[in-house]
Amino acid sequence: MIAGFSCRTVRLTSIGRRHCTTNRITAAVSSATTTAATGRPASQSPIIAASFNSWQSRSQARFYSSSSSSPPKKKVAELNKLEAKMSAGKDYYLTLSCPDKPGIVHAVTGLLASQKLNILDLQQFSDRTSERFFMRVHFGHAESTAALDAPLAELSKELQMDYDVRATSSKPRVLIMVSKIGHCLNDLLFRTKANQLGIEVPIIVSNHPDYRPLAESYGIEFHHLPVNKDTKLEQERQILDLIKKHDIELVVLARYMQVLSPGLCEAMSGKIINIHHSFLPSFKGAKPYHQAFDRGVKIIGATAHFVTADLDEGPIIEQRVARVDHSLSPKELVEEGSNVESQVLAAAVKWWSEKKVFLNGHKTVVFN
Repeated sequence: MIAGFSCRTVRLTSIGRRHCTTNRITAAVSSATTTAATGRPASQSPIIAASFNSWQSRSQARFYSSSSSSPPKKKVAELNKLEAKMSAGKDYYLTLSCPDKPGIVHAVTGLLASQKLNILDLQQFSDRTSERFFMRVHFGHAESTAALDAPLAELSKELQMDYDVRATSSKPRVLIMVSKIGHCLNDLLFRTKANQLGIEVPIIVSNHPDYRPLAESYGIEFHHLPVNKDTKLEQERQILDLIKKHDIELVVLARYMQVLSPGLCEAMSGKIINIHHSFLPSFKGAKPYHQAFDRGVKIIGATAHFVTADLDEGPIIEQRVARVDHSLSPKELVEEGSNVESQVLAAAVKWWSEKKVFLNGHKTVVFN
């Protein structure tokens, strides 16, 4: 008997046990240093080495041949066909809201299944207060949505449903408005260029000329539209003309320091997002950081919200905060808050472009 090597019989009943036994025997032989008969290292015993190597080769051959079978040709063909279909089709977002009732999810998912469409992600919310139901479905691999038009229209009548279907690859066109403070504008343009927001910015409007060079550096059309109380309605008429001309779907107020008229707010209801430099509903108005300084707050924040005729009262999309203390001056509070503002506005725009934001009365539903 070799030192450290057990010669007891082992019944090999499965591939896994054969493999484990191989490992144990290999370790045992490697650790054996002498033979009982000759005193030489076990690895130098020609009979044992030849016998073990022959057994090990047969065992490993049986193990690997049984564990590496290739898939049938029919299965490979099916997988290739599925991959080709997925590559050819597009992904879409279906968003909807309607009065809540049983069976909505079943009806919508059944409709998609009937068209052999694959649901990649689904989010839903039932508001017990407003008794409304909200759903966002990311479905895939359709060459077009034409076949969905008629059944969706029929389902819309049945459920009193507002809905929209948009390709995930489409980029809604956004108009950005800015005054003299440009950190939010700069952040949005950089993120848009880096394809982080899923939008296209064809035009920038400002009541000051300061950011024309920045717009031109991105190849974006810039319109300087000065405004005062006497020219406000005419200036906003020009804005509406630009919105129509450029097929704008969303207006973003990136620190645009003018109050929009009720007429413009109504004309673009649910299509204007503003960034307010405080954690609403606290510290409304033009200088919230100075108000926060006077009150000795320990956190400052920013709020992205839809614009309504009531100043800083629109449905809130996103809010974030940063901790501060007594040592910071108003100027330092402004600097700290600028970072938060950029992050909050970018998040709100991104979620809007991904169809994750729903209006729900004076509130929003955000699937983030």
